[in-house]
Amino acid sequence: MANLTVWLPNGDTRTIAFEGEPRLSDLLAGLDGAPQLVCGGAGVCGKCSVAAEGMLEPPPEGGACLACRTRVCGDAAVYLTGGRRLQGIETGGVMPPYVHRPAAGRYGAALDIGTTTVALRLIDLAENRTLCTLAAANPQAALAADVIGRMEAALSGHGAVLQRMIRSLADELLSAACGQCGISPEQVGARVVTGNTTMLYLFTGRNPKALSAAPFEADCLFGMEEQGVYYPPCLGAFVGADVACAVLASGMTATHATSMLIDLGTNGEIALWHNGTLYCCATAAGPAFEGGGISCGSASVEGAIDRVTYAGGGLAVHVIGDGEARSVCGSGLIDAAAALLESGGIDETGAAEEDALLLTPTVALTPRDIRQLQLAKAAIAAGMQALSQEAGVSLGQIETLYIAGGFGRHLPLESAAAIGLIPTALAKRTVILGNAALSGASLLLLDREAEGALGAISDRAVCRNLATSPRFTDAFMERMMLEPVDDWA
Repeated sequence: MANLTVWLPNGDTRTIAFEGEPRLSDLLAGLDGAPQLVCGGAGVCGKCSVAAEGMLEPPPEGGACLACRTRVCGDAAVYLTGGRRLQGIETGGVMPPYVHRPAAGRYGAALDIGTTTVALRLIDLAENRTLCTLAAANPQAALAADVIGRMEAALSGHGAVLQRMIRSLADELLSAACGQCGISPEQVGARVVTGNTTMLYLFTGRNPKALSAAPFEADCLFGMEEQGVYYPPCLGAFVGADVACAVLASGMTATHATSMLIDLGTNGEIALWHNGTLYCCATAAGPAFEGGGISCGSASVEGAIDRVTYAGGGLAVHVIGDGEARSVCGSGLIDAAAALLESGGIDETGAAEEDALLLTPTVALTPRDIRQLQLAKAAIAAGMQALSQEAGVSLGQIETLYIAGGFGRHLPLESAAAIGLIPTALAKRTVILGNAALSGASLLLLDREAEGALGAISDRAVCRNLATSPRFTDAFMERMMLEPVDDWA
């Protein structure tokens, strides 16, 4: 008896025991995300290609095989990536003023590869308008939730599988977008793919060994075209092209004002513009802001609590879709922490008297959930503080705080300030950008001169490694407290 391990689109796994050498498609039949046999199993359409590894015949090529033509001869694993589109993933974003000098061709596509989510924007370059936007969960999360885990997976032999998973999703999103607009993917000539440094390594099939060990310096920072796709420059090993594109979209480096940008996500990245230098750092916030690692957490899907308030002696919630509450997403988690602080359900250390902190009769947080939020918010707050101190910038000097990222679009600023995620003073000077990485990538398609501006941003970037910063270590312990921040210590 052998086992086939199936990684489902939602990250769950299913183990299927079998005998003999069955077809892979037969074992997958009926599972969520199972490939369709469009050509009836003749092996000619290629639509049932899946990421797989193990004892398969014929062996996978490039980490993938056709389910309809592959026999499972022993223990193996397959990674299903169908049916991942979610509600509420941010695809919109602020675009700065620009001159319409588009890339060649009629249509272009911008793709932002996030650690947790992936977003695509299809653009009519000639008409200067967005035709369609789509987004989905990153299927690589089935192997690891963060960039460190994915690097480890790649270095242990899963690199081809990781590449196939994200490439398959990119192709799926582009095909779906083109289908909605009545064009073919072959008509999309200009393409820009952005993301953090690790995501671009995995997308292009590069070995991330240089990113995984001291001195943690990337051996490729992109800023180049490869096989007809332009990859914007990364600013460092852990400050990627997504941050460079977000800075471009914000327009912050086009002024003399001191400003800060935070890309809130699993891999939190921070950029500080001061006196002509762009100071940058990354801090591992973890997936809590996007519902990961939370007992009842989820992405922004129907049934998720996205707002919590304390009023009249009790908690009131808003549920996406206005139905029964089934989970809580990142914005609801931050709101809940602030409301529980106000109600006395937890104290500033995160301690709670109850094992279950009820938000509704069906959804509750645990003390461990609160601790996961504390770790995530402390990483961001301490990163902001340490980077500012190393650049010699006081809190009062920061004129604007830009919040980028899909989660950032829904960030409840008052609650974020109440728990100390962002300083109270900066909450009043915050500009929400939405998916600024995708906007910056789109700008590169719509204005050919934007590539020069992006190059100038890269040239002025100085990356700091917070892992070796005593300031960060000290600040992290201070920022674990759930309390407002009025000034840097």
